[in-house]
Amino acid sequence: MVAFAEVLPNDGNFIMAAQHVALDLVKRIKIPINSTSPQGLRDASKQDPWAQSGKYGLGWVYLSVILLLFATALRCYHLWGDKIRTAQYKEEVINSSTVISPEPEYELTSARTFRSTQRFFPSNGKLPEKPKEESAVSTIAPLNNIVSLFRWIFYRPVPALRIGRLCIVFPSLGATAVVVISLIFCILYTFIPQPFYYESISYGSPPLAIRAGMISVAMMPWIIGLSMKANFITFLTGIGHERLNVLHRWGGYLCLLMALIHTVPFYIQAHRDRGGFETYKLYFTQQYYIFTTGIAALVPLAFLCIHSLPFLRTWMYEGFVALHVPVSMVFVGMLFWHCNNYLGSWNYLYATIAIWFLSYLCRLFYLNWTNPLRMSWLIGEESAVTLLPENAIKVTIPTQKKWKPGQYVYLRMPGISFFENHPFTIASLCSDDFPSEYGEEYRDMILVFRPFGGFTRKVYNTAVEKGPYKTYRAFIDGPYGGMRREMASFDQVVFFAGGSGITAIASQLLDLIKRMRDGKAVTKKVRVIWALKRPETMEWFKEELRICREYAPTDSIHCSFFITASKRYDKEPKPSRSRPHSDFLHDKVNDVFQGVASKRNSALIIADANGDPDRERELRDENEDSITALPPVFLAPPRFAVGEKPRKGSKRNSQPAPPPAESKVFDFGFPQTPTKLQKNLMRFAFLPTTRSDGWRTEYGRPDIPYALKELSKDFGRRTCIFVCGPPSMRTDVANTVAKLQHDVWSDPGKDEIFLHAENYAI
Repeated sequence: MVAFAEVLPNDGNFIMAAQHVALDLVKRIKIPINSTSPQGLRDASKQDPWAQSGKYGLGWVYLSVILLLFATALRCYHLWGDKIRTAQYKEEVINSSTVISPEPEYELTSARTFRSTQRFFPSNGKLPEKPKEESAVSTIAPLNNIVSLFRWIFYRPVPALRIGRLCIVFPSLGATAVVVISLIFCILYTFIPQPFYYESISYGSPPLAIRAGMISVAMMPWIIGLSMKANFITFLTGIGHERLNVLHRWGGYLCLLMALIHTVPFYIQAHRDRGGFETYKLYFTQQYYIFTTGIAALVPLAFLCIHSLPFLRTWMYEGFVALHVPVSMVFVGMLFWHCNNYLGSWNYLYATIAIWFLSYLCRLFYLNWTNPLRMSWLIGEESAVTLLPENAIKVTIPTQKKWKPGQYVYLRMPGISFFENHPFTIASLCSDDFPSEYGEEYRDMILVFRPFGGFTRKVYNTAVEKGPYKTYRAFIDGPYGGMRREMASFDQVVFFAGGSGITAIASQLLDLIKRMRDGKAVTKKVRVIWALKRPETMEWFKEELRICREYAPTDSIHCSFFITASKRYDKEPKPSRSRPHSDFLHDKVNDVFQGVASKRNSALIIADANGDPDRERELRDENEDSITALPPVFLAPPRFAVGEKPRKGSKRNSQPAPPPAESKVFDFGFPQTPTKLQKNLMRFAFLPTTRSDGWRTEYGRPDIPYALKELSKDFGRRTCIFVCGPPSMRTDVANTVAKLQHDVWSDPGKDEIFLHAENYAI
C-alpha cells in the first residue's frame, strides 16, 4: 500500500486518485515511473514490459502461417506435376492418332523396301528423340527422395494405447508432428522469456500469464477455421475438413493448456502477495469477483474440450453435435468480456467471427436446398431407400448437384429423423454416361451403408416397415473431401477395400476406367483387392464390377476378392423401434415437403402444357410414373436363407417380385453357393478360383504386406495406393507403403509411391 501511495498525486485524496487511475489503466497497469518509484516497479517497466506483450500472439500467427504455406507449396508441387503428366499423355495420344498411317512421302511405291526403310531409319544423322513422358519439375530425383523420406517417416501409424478397457487412438504421425511442434513452440515461447512474476502483483499482472493468454487468444481464428466444413485452409492445402478436424480438436486441447497456464500464476501470486493483491484489485471497477471474467471464459472452454474426448463423443454423439456450436458461441462471447481489448486481443476475436461467418456463408453453396433456381429449394431432393443383400441400405437421390469421385455428403432425412445429420461416401459417379431417369440435368447420387445404430438403424427400420415404394425428402450438405491428387496421373493404382469400404472406391474405379478409355489417364494397371465376409456383398456393386470387366482396356484391371467368413445371415434382423411415438411426426414432416414438391411439379406441368388439356394429361401421367421409389431394376429380389425355398402364403411371397433386369448375369469368378467342403475351408486360401482375365476369388484373409511387396516389383514410375477399410487393414497398408519408400531411393525408375487412406467410418 505504501508503494502505491508513493506514486499517487499529492493534490488528491487516496480514494479519488485510485478511481481516477483505474479509469486510465488496464489489467497490466502502466503506472507512471519517476525517481521515487520502487525499484521493483522500475524493473517491471523494462523486463518484458506489458505494452510489448502483443508479440506473443503474433508469434503463434507466424508459426501457423509457416505451416500453412508449407502445406500449400507441397500441394502446388504435386498438383502441377499431376497436371503436366496428364497433359503430356493427352498430347501424346493425340499425336499418335495422327500418325497411325504413314504420310504420303513414306508410302511404299514398289516392293523395294530398302528405300522406305531409309525413310524410317535414315543412315545419316540421329534418330528422332523420344518425346518426354515426365515434366522436368516432377522428375527431380533429390526432391522426390526428400518427399519419400518424409513419407517413410510419417506414413507409419501411431500404435493405439490401451489402458484396461480404455483405448487411446492417436492421430496420424503427420498430425502428431504438427501438434508436437505447436506444443513445443508454445511452451518455449512462454517459459523461456523472463521474468515469470514481478516483485509484487501491484506492479502488474504476471508476465508468464500474459504470454500464455495472448498465445491462447491468438489460436482462436485457427481453431475455428480448422473446424468448419467449408474453410480457407482446405481451399489452400486441399486437405479435407474431416482430416483437419483432428488438428481442430488438438488445437482446442492446446488452447485449454495455455489458458490454464494463463490462470494459475494469478492465483499463485495473489496468495503469496496478499498486500499487493489488495492494491491490484483497486485497478478494476467491476462489481464482481476480480477473476470472474476469466472463470467465465475458462469454464466453457473446459467443457468443449472434455465433451469432445473420443469416448465421450462416441457415447453421446447427438448431444455433442447439439451442444458444441452453441457452447462455442458462449465461449467466444466470454472471451470478449474477459479480454476487454487488452493488447489488441479483440482483433483475434474479430478475425474468429469473420472466419466463422464466411465459412457458414460459403457452406450455403454446398446445401442442396438453398438454391432458389432448383426444384429442391427449401424442400430437399426426393430419395428412395432400397434394401440390399447382407442387410445393407442403398439410398438413391436424383440431384442436380455435382461431385467428384471419393467425396462424401452429410445426409438429413426429416421423414426418418429430423435432427440427425450424418456423413456417407458417394458410391456413384457423376458423369454424363450415367444419367438419371429424373431428367438430363439430374444424376443419381447413391449412398450405400450398413445399419449399425442410431440414424442408420432408423433408416433400415423405416424402409422395412414402409416398403420400397415410399419416398423421402433428402437434405444434402456437401460434397466434401476426396483425393488431393489426380489419380489418373499415376502409372499404376492399387485399391484395398474392407467390407463396406468399397463404397469409397467404386466411383474412383469407374472414373479411372472412363479416363483410361478416353485416353485421359496415364494409368496402365489397376488392381483391386476387396476383403469381404460373404459373397453376397458383391451384389451391392454388381453393375459397377460388370462395367469394369467389360469396358476397361484389355488386361488393365485385376480384381481379387477374399471371402473371410463362412457364416451367412440366414434371417434378416427384425426391425426394432426405439421411438415408436415419433413416426407420426416424421411422416407429417415428410408429407409437408412432398406436398410442396407436388405443387411445384403441378405448376410446371400447367405452364408447360400452355392450355392444352391432352398435353397436360400426358405430362401428369409421366409425373405419376416418375415418383415411384425406384424403377424395378433397382429393387433387390426377395432373399431367402441358404437352401430355403419360398413358402406359399409367406410374407416374403405376398408381394410380387419385381421383373428381372434386362442385363446378363455377371460371373464374379466363383460358385454362388460354396460347397460344404469350401465352407469348412473358407479360412484358408486352399480353394482359389482364378480366371484367365485376372479376376479371382479366394477364401481367406489377404496377406497385405506380402501382396504389396509382390506388386511393387511391377510398379511404374509413380504408383498410387488407395485404402479404405478397418483400422487393421489401414495399418498394414500404411506400414508396408512406408517401407516401400526405400524403392524410390534405390530404383531410379521409380519416382513416387503415394498412399491415400480413407476413413472407414465415412
